[in-house]
Amino acid sequence: QVQLVESGGGLVQAGDSLRLSCAASGRTFSTYTVAWFRQAPGKEREFVAALKWTSGNTYYGDSVKGRFTISKDNAKNTVYLQMNSLKPEDTAVYFCAAARIYLINYAVPRNYDYWGQGTQVTVSS
Repeated sequence: QVQLVESGGGLVQAGDSLRLSCAASGRTFSTYTVAWFRQAPGKEREFVAALKWTSGNTYYGDSVKGRFTISKDNAKNTVYLQMNSLKPEDTAVYFCAAARIYLINYAVPRNYDYWGQGTQVTVSS
């Protein structure tokens, strides 16, 4: 079993930056795919970024490519999402997710086994 705890959300202005953290406990991420999704009110959960733990390969949704960066700290078993040049349309609850295997379809929420509780990011214009 893996427990995921997100932190780092908050209220910022357009153009600002935030870094979200996702700390895992219970097991290490050694063979996992770890991802960030987000969900705005009235919208479906949207893929933001994914990372394959051992290879370090990263993948991004089109709406965040070039602005967001997913990274990891092996020693802390933690995944980060650095968000730069934030826009009002980035406002959402951001969720960390982990899958026990390397995923091909990493952008599909139902493929993930574990989810954090979410952290709110609000970007004002």
